[in-house]
Amino acid sequence: MPTSTRRSVLQLSSAAIAGSLLALSSPPGANAQGDSGVFHVFAFQWKPGTTDAQKERARKDILAFQGVIPGLLQTHVGPNISPRGKGYTFGGIMQFKDEASLSAYVQHPAHQALLAWLVPLIDAVELDLRA
Repeated sequence: MPTSTRRSVLQLSSAAIAGSLLALSSPPGANAQGDSGVFHVFAFQWKPGTTDAQKERARKDILAFQGVIPGLLQTHVGPNISPRGKGYTFGGIMQFKDEASLSAYVQHPAHQALLAWLVPLIDAVELDLRA
């Protein structure tokens, strides 16, 4: 094999290995700039009279978005265990591929169906951030 061809093959191999190592060291969903995407964080204060069954339904319905909402990479939801929760006893975090995916989620029919029955039962706080 001529030296220039061997050098080209070695350079391409080195680049492929470096790219693989970068992908392995990045968090799930990270893009080429090391960005992990967009996170949607929420916490609920349940209104009086909300039942345990309704709280469990909320948890299950939110988890069910995984695999249904395009660009939703991860979903974590459950009771707040912090003593500093200021009355917010339930919350979650969702990781989206990008801001466009988060924007599409807000209007998605599955999310709108959840809001239809859930909003009367909660006082919520929401944060969206890039990380």
